[in-house]
Amino acid sequence: MSEVRKHFVVHGKVQGVGFRYTAKYLAVSLGLTGWARNEWDGTVTMEVQGRETLINKLLVGLNQNQFISIEWIDTKEIPLEEEKAFTVK
Repeated sequence: MSEVRKHFVVHGKVQGVGFRYTAKYLAVSLGLTGWARNEWDGTVTMEVQGRETLINKLLVGLNQNQFISIEWIDTKEIPLEEEKAFTVK
Protein backbone atom coordinates (compact mmCIF):
# COMPACT_ATOMS: atom_id res chain seq x y z
CA MET A 1 0.00 0.00 0.00
CA SER A 2 1.28 3.44 -0.84
CA GLU A 3 1.73 6.28 1.59
CA VAL A 4 -0.18 9.55 1.66
CA ARG A 5 0.30 12.80 3.57
CA LYS A 6 -2.69 14.61 5.02
CA HIS A 7 -2.97 18.16 6.33
CA PHE A 8 -5.59 18.47 9.09
CA VAL A 9 -7.05 21.46 10.90
CA VAL A 10 -8.85 20.04 13.94
CA HIS A 11 -11.66 22.07 15.54
CA GLY A 12 -13.25 21.53 18.95
CA LYS A 13 -11.88 21.10 22.46
CA VAL A 14 -8.38 20.23 21.26
CA GLN A 15 -6.05 22.55 23.20
CA GLY A 16 -5.13 22.05 26.84
CA VAL A 17 -6.34 18.44 26.79
CA GLY A 18 -3.20 16.57 25.69
CA PHE A 19 -4.24 16.39 22.02
CA ARG A 20 -0.78 16.87 20.49
CA TYR A 21 0.94 14.39 22.80
CA THR A 22 -1.84 11.84 22.36
CA ALA A 23 -1.46 12.30 18.59
CA LYS A 24 2.29 11.77 18.89
CA TYR A 25 1.89 8.61 20.99
CA LEU A 26 -0.68 7.15 18.58
CA ALA A 27 1.32 8.15 15.49
CA VAL A 28 4.51 6.56 16.80
CA SER A 29 2.65 3.38 17.76
CA LEU A 30 1.17 3.19 14.23
CA GLY A 31 4.48 3.98 12.46
CA LEU A 32 3.27 7.35 11.13
CA THR A 33 5.33 10.51 10.72
CA GLY A 34 4.42 14.19 10.78
CA TRP A 35 3.74 16.90 13.32
CA ALA A 36 1.05 18.65 15.40
CA ARG A 37 0.92 22.32 16.42
CA ASN A 38 -1.49 24.50 18.44
CA GLU A 39 -2.83 27.53 16.57
CA TRP A 40 -3.83 30.96 17.90
CA ASP A 41 -7.53 30.36 17.08
CA GLY A 42 -7.87 27.28 19.33
CA THR A 43 -7.45 24.70 16.58
CA VAL A 44 -4.67 22.17 16.13
CA THR A 45 -2.92 21.78 12.78
CA MET A 46 -1.43 18.38 11.98
CA GLU A 47 0.34 16.83 9.06
CA VAL A 48 0.41 13.05 9.12
CA GLN A 49 2.13 10.70 6.67
CA GLY A 50 1.74 6.96 6.22
CA ARG A 51 -0.78 4.43 5.00
CA GLU A 52 -4.25 5.93 4.82
CA THR A 53 -5.81 3.15 6.90
CA LEU A 54 -3.33 3.86 9.70
CA ILE A 55 -4.00 7.61 9.53
CA ASN A 56 -7.71 6.81 9.95
CA LYS A 57 -6.86 4.70 13.02
CA LEU A 58 -4.99 7.70 14.46
CA LEU A 59 -8.08 9.88 14.04
CA VAL A 60 -10.33 7.25 15.62
CA GLY A 61 -7.95 6.97 18.56
CA LEU A 62 -7.93 10.73 19.08
CA ASN A 63 -11.72 10.79 19.02
CA GLN A 64 -11.90 8.12 21.75
CA ASN A 65 -9.95 10.19 24.30
CA GLN A 66 -12.30 11.33 27.08
CA PHE A 67 -10.80 14.83 27.28
CA ILE A 68 -10.60 15.57 23.57
CA SER A 69 -13.77 16.69 21.80
CA ILE A 70 -13.37 16.95 18.02
CA GLU A 71 -16.17 18.93 16.35
CA TRP A 72 -14.86 18.74 12.79
CA ILE A 73 -11.68 18.31 10.79
CA ASP A 74 -10.70 20.17 7.62
CA THR A 75 -8.60 17.76 5.53
CA LYS A 76 -6.55 17.94 2.37
CA GLU A 77 -4.02 15.62 0.80
CA ILE A 78 -0.59 17.15 0.28
CA PRO A 79 2.72 15.96 -1.23
CA LEU A 80 4.84 13.44 0.68
CA GLU A 81 7.86 14.69 2.66
CA GLU A 82 11.07 13.07 3.87
CA GLU A 83 10.89 12.68 7.62
CA LYS A 84 11.61 10.04 10.25
CA ALA A 85 9.37 10.88 13.23
CA PHE A 86 6.23 12.57 14.52
CA THR A 87 6.92 15.78 16.43
CA VAL A 88 5.00 18.21 18.59
CA LYS A 89 5.58 21.86 17.65
